[in-house]
Amino acid sequence: MLYLRAGKKRNILAAIGFYIALPFMYLVSLLPFRILYLLSDLFYLVIYKMLGYRKQVVMQNLRNSFPDKTEQELNKLASTYYHHLCDTSLETVKMLTASMSSIQKRCVASKETTELLNRLYNDKQSAILVSGHHCNWEWIITSFAPRCSQEVYGIYHPLSNKYFDGLMKHIRSRYGTHMVPMSSAYKHMVRNRQKVSLTAFISDQSPPSANAHWMTFLNQETPVFRGAEVIAKKLNYPVLYISSRKKKRGHYHIHVTELFDKPKDTTDGAITEQHTRMLEMDIIAQPEVWMWSHRRWKHKPVANMNDNSS
Repeated sequence: MLYLRAGKKRNILAAIGFYIALPFMYLVSLLPFRILYLLSDLFYLVIYKMLGYRKQVVMQNLRNSFPDKTEQELNKLASTYYHHLCDTSLETVKMLTASMSSIQKRCVASKETTELLNRLYNDKQSAILVSGHHCNWEWIITSFAPRCSQEVYGIYHPLSNKYFDGLMKHIRSRYGTHMVPMSSAYKHMVRNRQKVSLTAFISDQSPPSANAHWMTFLNQETPVFRGAEVIAKKLNYPVLYISSRKKKRGHYHIHVTELFDKPKDTTDGAITEQHTRMLEMDIIAQPEVWMWSHRRWKHKPVANMNDNSS
């Protein structure tokens, strides 16, 4: 009875927080980009300078990843990261009302990407897209649906607050992307095998140690989700990697590379290793646009893990 009451209280608080935040978020989404980024500058001062949101986590992640950088260089990198974090947070809110054409103008795909996606569609070949929390991944993933002929599915982990989870699902689906919970990804893909599709995975979250592929990533022993590889091998869908660059504030460039055209022929771990190495190269090339405030390394290797341990 006490547990039920506590759960009901949490739901009420979650609903109150959501309905207080929603009108503010909607008004923010209506702002012109120029004003939006002025607001982002203000948020930066509050979040970084005043509150120091997860600053210890960010600095420790940066020190471990770039041991050759000086403390001054790391502080400068952290400052630039927080600017980007505020930008992408408000850019995501902007998706509540922004037209897809305005997003596509700011999130441009290479000619080679368009050619690759067209070839796969003409061959009636579904594929798996793999990316990370680099640049503005929300814009990047949702921008695929209007620019290609395939059905586009985005695999996601539902938020604990069901109200904000519903809002994020709405935002991510506005431009034609179909959102699928990670827990039902494989079943969904099997049910829809008759459709030519692109299914996008964000692979750089922190999975439980026992189910992860362990490898050295950014100078640290790191667990990596194996879901994209496992499903790719079962369905024999080609694996594509989304590389991204931030060209200037609010403008991103996408380049998609085909990593494996026949996943069934690969050795265990090869797909996971390759797309994670590609992400690592993108992060090293432009470190300030990766999500350093995430507790990426909260899990540690355990003894006698499995043959995937590094």
